[in-house]
Amino acid sequence: MTDSRAFLTRSAAFASIAVALMLVALKSWASWRTGSTAMLGSLADSTLDLIASLATLVGVWIAAQPADRNHRFGHGKAEAVAALVQIMLIMLSAFGIAIRSIQQLLEGARVSAAEEGIGVSIVAIVLTLALLGWQRFVLARTGSVAIETDHLHYKSDLLLNLAVIAALVLDAFVGFALADPLFGLAIAAWLAWGARRASSEVVAQLMDEEWPEDKRRAFVERAARHPELANMHDLRTRTSGAHDFAQFHVDLPAEMTVEQAHDIIERVEADLLQAFPNTEILIHIDPEGHVDEPGNPLVEADEFKQLKDAK
Repeated sequence: MTDSRAFLTRSAAFASIAVALMLVALKSWASWRTGSTAMLGSLADSTLDLIASLATLVGVWIAAQPADRNHRFGHGKAEAVAALVQIMLIMLSAFGIAIRSIQQLLEGARVSAAEEGIGVSIVAIVLTLALLGWQRFVLARTGSVAIETDHLHYKSDLLLNLAVIAALVLDAFVGFALADPLFGLAIAAWLAWGARRASSEVVAQLMDEEWPEDKRRAFVERAARHPELANMHDLRTRTSGAHDFAQFHVDLPAEMTVEQAHDIIERVEADLLQAFPNTEILIHIDPEGHVDEPGNPLVEADEFKQLKDAK
């Protein structure tokens, strides 16, 4: 499973780099021919896409490496770091496009060779659609946060290229001189909004945010199916790349032998892993009746007891 995931994420990263290289070459030529701010903004976005795709490749490559002496929890957060680099680049791109659009509004510059710019944008749309299809296939099987952020770029590129076409048509054929810089500002705003939306999951991984509430509750419900466990508390969860981590405390009778307790915990772990694969589970045993320090905000005994009573 791990090897297959690594192959898929790397293939998506290489595909992204190949498409970005072609788009940078095409849009460089089109920007020179048309003088369009919207096309220049599209070129800047594709250039940053190329840099971001390289960061994605490095991120997924490192994340696929197994745990070692210095990284005992694995390298999964490399994907989140790569995604964070992409988000920063998107924001820089949005800022640069906005500045260029304002300059064009003030100077009143017009576009030229609009037909060539439109043709390049159509080719860019076809290439982007092909890449998005492969990325969706990879995401459905890996859930990679780095590929997901890269996917967001290229989805925004579809609208960006359509906006470039609209700007060129309105400027060159309708005579609306403000179309190109106004579309440039709209593209900048779209990129900034997309970066803000993508940042939430990245920050959640880097900050070890807890699993979503429905997933945490499902985990507790699964554990509550085991009658041997009298209590469950201090549940902590997090996600790193493609791997989940969960740890918690349970109560077992004080008179139980270590071997008996071990056998019970082994069965509980095996059952939890069936429902939550790719999860590293750590269970701490407390003697039955043990009371946590007062004010522990992580105690989940009440929820666990309610679920047990409902069985």
